[in-house]
Amino acid sequence: MIPELKKTVESKMQKSVESLKNDLAKIRTGRAHTGLLDHIQVEYYGSQVPINQIANVTLIDSRTIGVQPWEKPMVAKVEKAIRDSDLGINPANMGEIIRVPMPALTEERRRELTKIVKHEGEGAKVAVRNLRRDANQHLKDGVKDKTISEDDERKAEEAIQKLTDHYVVEIDKLLAQKEQELMQI
Repeated sequence: MIPELKKTVESKMQKSVESLKNDLAKIRTGRAHTGLLDHIQVEYYGSQVPINQIANVTLIDSRTIGVQPWEKPMVAKVEKAIRDSDLGINPANMGEIIRVPMPALTEERRRELTKIVKHEGEGAKVAVRNLRRDANQHLKDGVKDKTISEDDERKAEEAIQKLTDHYVVEIDKLLAQKEQELMQI
């Protein structure tokens, strides 16, 4: 029972960290990277699909993303979807390729993005701590039901605390890395 509980808690904590990584990847820095456009949906024959399923998304240079739709009629729809997204970027249509320049971030915008990053990180830490709380409650219920001993409960709680500490440190590292990226000019 205890090994399965630890495995389950660890996998859920890992998923929380992965979710944070995905959320942080959506927050743009001054540099261009193709992952910025992954969450943008484009209407394609009546259904909404991610941009990378109907176009080739590449880096032209460090501040420009190139988007080349596979079908010529999709160029205008892709351009409109990028323009209407929450990224605040203005694509330029060059015929078959759409150039998406990344404007430099202002100091004020960098500070706002840093606050957003901290908020996302705090949410991930809360998720990890909630998993710890749920696991500890599960252990306490096991002691009440007399399915595990108090010594086993204490050892398992210590192991779960070590897991929690490990993932909180990992989250802090991700946050520090993203903040450094944001504040870099």
